Amino acid sequence: MMSMPSSLVGFAVFKTLAHRLDYPFTAVENVLVQTVAVAVGSMPLSAGFVGVIPALERLLTPAEGGPIVVSTPKLVFWGLGVAFFGVFFAVPLRKQVIIREKLKFPSGTATALMISVLHGDEKNTRRAQSATQLPSQTTILMADTPEADNVEHSETADWKKQTRMLFYSFAVSGVYTLFSYFFPIIRDLPIFGFAAANHWLWTLNPSPAYVGQGIIMGPQTTAHMLFGAFLGWGILSPLAKRSGWAPGPVGDWATGSRGWLVWVSLAIMLADSIISLSGIMFDPLIRAALGTRRLRSGQSDYEPLPEDAEDEEDVPAHYPGLRRRRTPRFEVDDETPEQDADPSFLVPMWVVVWGLVASGILCIVAIRVVFGQVPLYATVVAFFLALVLSVMGVRALGQTDLNPVSGISKLTQLIFALIVPASNPAAVAINLVVGAVSEAGAQQAGDIMQDLKTGHVIGASPRAQFYGQLIGSVFGAVVSAWAYRIYSAVYPIPGDLFQVPTAYVWIDCSRLVYGKGLPDGAWGFAMAFAGIFTVTTILRGWVVKGNPWIPSGIAVAVGMYNTPSFTLARAVGGGLQWWWNRKFGSEGQTMLVVLASGLILGEGLVSMANLLMASAGVPHF
Repeated sequence: MMSMPSSLVGFAVFKTLAHRLDYPFTAVENVLVQTVAVAVGSMPLSAGFVGVIPALERLLTPAEGGPIVVSTPKLVFWGLGVAFFGVFFAVPLRKQVIIREKLKFPSGTATALMISVLHGDEKNTRRAQSATQLPSQTTILMADTPEADNVEHSETADWKKQTRMLFYSFAVSGVYTLFSYFFPIIRDLPIFGFAAANHWLWTLNPSPAYVGQGIIMGPQTTAHMLFGAFLGWGILSPLAKRSGWAPGPVGDWATGSRGWLVWVSLAIMLADSIISLSGIMFDPLIRAALGTRRLRSGQSDYEPLPEDAEDEEDVPAHYPGLRRRRTPRFEVDDETPEQDADPSFLVPMWVVVWGLVASGILCIVAIRVVFGQVPLYATVVAFFLALVLSVMGVRALGQTDLNPVSGISKLTQLIFALIVPASNPAAVAINLVVGAVSEAGAQQAGDIMQDLKTGHVIGASPRAQFYGQLIGSVFGAVVSAWAYRIYSAVYPIPGDLFQVPTAYVWIDCSRLVYGKGLPDGAWGFAMAFAGIFTVTTILRGWVVKGNPWIPSGIAVAVGMYNTPSFTLARAVGGGLQWWWNRKFGSEGQTMLVVLASGLILGEGLVSMANLLMASAGVPHF
């Protein structure tokens, strides 16, 4: 969630230095500053410095070929090896998920809204707010119409109200976040009773950022996530516990319901993503076939041209079909792609192709140099698998504002448990490294797509953002490696301050897949739910497109994968937006999204102060 704080800090710094700049610092420049900053900040996660690397260096046992201590220069090379292919792969995905499918990418849209408010850009503010709405929702937002011109005199006053709302919501969220440091119990409220909280993890985390994200997501997505939470934690978790399939504590990743549910949710996500990806690949062919058939049968917007007319210029002036755009009737307004940037501002396809090839080679070479125990065939397979699974991460992020990189890495670990035999003495280490490659691709592609959504709403050049992402990734890879080495030299890892829970999750999953495979009962339920959501995805995509009563597989899986406290607050935000739409319609919609943006931003920035207090040992209750 660093895109919004980066935008705000960039605005503050460059507006302060505005009198020294040769060019004005507009919303477009603000987007570029934020893009570079996010590319730098995402590298500790993308390169595994909070998960895989600590697991290899600190948790891998001698019997598993460890510990594997990596020198600082090799850490830098490793970071550079996984820094670029997600950037290049995001370019062709952008046209599909942002321009054609018009996925919301809530954080990216909220960032665009905040930048527009900061720069006093009313037009982009309306556009950013409009981008958060789905065609199925009932809100009709003010557009650039003659009716809108009649109220243009009030836009300046509205912008001032929005700025005040952003400040007030930021302040409320910040105060709550600071208060939560001293009283952390408020982040796990047992709203369904202590028994449900202690035994089944049904608690509420009233995070302002979660509520804000729920407002931006809307009622449809959050309702599907809530359904996933009820299905997973209300039905499947008790069933797995009482059947003896997950005998450990419910929150345990290895033996509890939490680890058991991961496989069911991953099966749902994989089924949804494969069907969606197939649709992306074959949809143009289907549309072309349908268009050709309907045109041949006369079901078009034109009458046939005269036989002696070679083109429309030869058609007589009285001819009914003169100069009408040839668009088959099966296309509807909701399916019309958004207008893209001028071709001169797009990244050329040859750059994408050669960049993917070069970044793939660099990734393979880096793994061979840094982790020589990983076979070449495993490295190549890991790279191509990372590209495929990145699609799943991007689509999940576009719909739910959550990038399930942990789930994607676990799926990779499971697949490679079938590829690399357990007889290999370095099997666990190999499993960790190839999982990190998939996580890197999904993490980068998702974070970058949020930035590209911000740039699309504001009107920034995708090519300029692309260059900024490359620059930020290089800088981030180098800085992250050195920062990790400094922290690991000064502090005990794992220790009280840096417990590296993600590293434990990584290595426990590798040991699990090489020990006894999937937990008991998980295989049957995973296959059953994969089949069910294959059908629902087909229905949502082609039969009754966008029907809110047919659950989204990605949203359900995310609600199932995360604990209920993670989902409930987002459901509250989605419910708030639904109530507002029913009561006020389109009135004040921009103000509602500004409120959500302030809630997200306040918690994001003040949580840094909490981190500093924790590092300084400030006591809490």
